[in-house]
Amino acid sequence: MKQLNLILITLLLFSCMDKKEPQVYKITADQMLEALENESIQLIDVRSEEEYCLGRLKNAQNICITNDDFRARAEELDKEKPVYLYCKVGGRSANAAQVLKEMGFKYIYDMSGGMDEWSEKGFETDKC
Repeated sequence: MKQLNLILITLLLFSCMDKKEPQVYKITADQMLEALENESIQLIDVRSEEEYCLGRLKNAQNICITNDDFRARAEELDKEKPVYLYCKVGGRSANAAQVLKEMGFKYIYDMSGGMDEWSEKGFETDKC
């Protein structure tokens, strides 16, 4: 009986370990630049449409965190694949990261410093 209890406890512990809690990782503009080499990443600009059109990262889609449809549009993304977020300076993308975490996204990367840091480094942007 003791052996059976030990086996059950071990199985329970390992099953709990498999269920990783979603994580939010802060990354720099340099790390984002590296990530962009993979053109199939889920890249989200969480700023307003006006800000997005002034300058954005190549292949980014605009899902504004302050719009009522943010959650609905985010549901269209693949929760199992990494999601990369950015805004102007990092505040809105941090909020969006928490929302995505609550929604069950597994790997969330938030660019610290946002477009301001990106621009300071002289990295390329696209416009509408």
